[in-house]
Amino acid sequence: MASAASIRANCRKVICIGRNYADHIAELKNARPKQPFFFLKPPSSLLLPGQGPMLKPRGVTVHYEVELGLVIGKTVRDMHAEDREGALDSIENYLVAIDMTARNVQDEAKRKGLPWSIAKGFDTFLPISNPIPRQKIHPRPDNLELWLSVNKQIKQRDNTNLMLYNITRQLSDISRVMTLEKGDIVLTGTPKGVGPVVAGDRMSAGVRMDGKEIEEGRIEVDVVEREGPYEFKET
Repeated sequence: MASAASIRANCRKVICIGRNYADHIAELKNARPKQPFFFLKPPSSLLLPGQGPMLKPRGVTVHYEVELGLVIGKTVRDMHAEDREGALDSIENYLVAIDMTARNVQDEAKRKGLPWSIAKGFDTFLPISNPIPRQKIHPRPDNLELWLSVNKQIKQRDNTNLMLYNITRQLSDISRVMTLEKGDIVLTGTPKGVGPVVAGDRMSAGVRMDGKEIEEGRIEVDVVEREGPYEFKET
């Protein structure tokens, strides 16, 4: 059984599907994509269970986004968009992840037509759960309830069956552009309810199947102010 530490050690890239739940697209007033689109987070942003708080940089408005994560178990290239069996077979484990976003940093970059990798890439900006054995979820990753709470108040709770583009289509589109390698992590998008956290908050997240919590998928992480020279100042 893989550990969270081995997942980080073997991860060469984190690929994130954006705008994959209609209500989340609406709440951020974004355009609905005509095909899956994705961006990257650095493996250095991974925060393993029990390895400390999520660090909020000074001047940054930080938003949580709970997601189902896929840990790739073998090389995937040019996967067919309808090869569901191949897609599921390529997943070694699952996990729950919180894709943290520096929202004001991202918004400024968008206004200026600049890349917004910085908004996703700070250290600790990707808390993850322990790996979930694939047999606990196969063959139904498209019928899971994701949830996230802040200070015990539920903020996000929706089913993965609301994804605009299913996991097979996601892996197909990614693998036609960049080869997926063993150890890579794919984040499948976040449902509605994203919002800010501040220092002193505690985020909890998890996943349920048929109403039953999957123990390995639980995340508990505190938010603290980050020390150091970085400070975001809007220009």
